[in-house]
Amino acid sequence: MGINMGSFLPHLTIPTSGMSAQRLRMEVIGHNVANASTTMTETGEAFRRQITLFQEVRGLKNVEMDIRKRKFGDVLNLTLAERREKTTNRGVQVQAVLKDYETPFTPVYDPTHPHADEDGYYYMPNVDVAEEQMDYMAAQQSFMLNYSVFNSLASLASRSLTLGRN
Repeated sequence: MGINMGSFLPHLTIPTSGMSAQRLRMEVIGHNVANASTTMTETGEAFRRQITLFQEVRGLKNVEMDIRKRKFGDVLNLTLAERREKTTNRGVQVQAVLKDYETPFTPVYDPTHPHADEDGYYYMPNVDVAEEQMDYMAAQQSFMLNYSVFNSLASLASRSLTLGRN
């Protein structure tokens, strides 16, 4: 009885991509917290909070449905539903690290501060440390869940190999 390892291995990319994306998210959060008091950057303004934007990574489902074997014009004519039907989720990746322009800086009145403007205000970054801590905990939990899924799949693959030898 042969065990098809090809059915396990592609699924390992999903939790590993999730761990990688969450690790980068935690690094960005750490960068935000480290700069929570930076009132002047090289751009001349306070530090802006950064946010990670994730996107789904899709791949082909089966060789039988491989759209690479089609003519270029035929592939362009596939509807979105047909494309979704012929592809499957392969994980997640960080699409971009964006600056948060929606959340305003916090003005602080202190005419003696070296970064104060002509009205006596300087601006604190739009980083809420408590919110960053909550985001970090959520990213950490997501990382650990992906790690658990990876370990479960790896264990299942290992046990399948052992069964295949008997």
